[in-house]
Amino acid sequence: MNIPEAKVYFDGSNYIAIAPKPKVQNKPTTTHKSHDEKKELFEKLYKDNIDKTKSERKEIITNELREHFETDERCKEFIKENMNRKTHNKIERKMRLIRKVNQQHWDYFVTFTYDSNKHDEESFKKKLRECLSRLSTRKGWKYICVWERSPEKQRLHFHGLFSISEMVGELVEVNDWDSRANKRRTTMQNTYFTERFGRNDFSIIDDPFQTQYAVKYIVKYLEKSGERIVYSKGLYQYFISDIMDEDILCPYYGEDEKHYCDKYILFDKFRCWDEGLYMGDVCPETIAKMRKSN
Repeated sequence: MNIPEAKVYFDGSNYIAIAPKPKVQNKPTTTHKSHDEKKELFEKLYKDNIDKTKSERKEIITNELREHFETDERCKEFIKENMNRKTHNKIERKMRLIRKVNQQHWDYFVTFTYDSNKHDEESFKKKLRECLSRLSTRKGWKYICVWERSPEKQRLHFHGLFSISEMVGELVEVNDWDSRANKRRTTMQNTYFTERFGRNDFSIIDDPFQTQYAVKYIVKYLEKSGERIVYSKGLYQYFISDIMDEDILCPYYGEDEKHYCDKYILFDKFRCWDEGLYMGDVCPETIAKMRKSN
């Protein structure tokens, strides 16, 4: 069984191919304003109570929404449906993050903190995003980051994984005091960012476990805060390849067992094809030539 135009991703251990689903013509739907208003209120209440436990958050939302429904049952059904939607979306965001991470090689885990003499919080967010976007376009930088506030002072930081093909500025060793650990430490800081923004920390990634730790850190904060992940342009979840039957190891039982028959584990050295043209055995050089998809 050959699979044309399969979406292929790496799950950390194996390459997985997803067979394309047949196109289904969507039926027109009617949007009810009242439902949209309730959903909008649900979203606000969910975000405002993101730091609460699941049961506390649900109780608060129920109390606030009850007056907008004719019966308790309809209110409970609406909240259950939207709670399930939030859980599903959270899982989807996590899987999208992991797939994009696994398609790249990462060089540094970086933290940026602004100097109050150079920026306020608003200008720091705006200027740093603009700066990194230019470096992505002009220097080929790739990154996956999240905004975070320090637990004690609530000061804004920017953490993330970076793939840097061409460095700007210079990395220099800086020995200073770590107030959290209550001891001195040596960090690598970049002169380009120090001059423009303030403190920064470039930690070299030389072990796959460091990447996994960084992903767990980003996911943990993402689930806690509800913040969006900041992705650079050019990051992708999948590359597209025709898959030959002899390159399929077995069906895949993974994150969604209900749809396992649409997914297949591939042999480690499977062949990549693009519209009938053999592109080479799978490797970074071959993947670079393949079409990409999100």
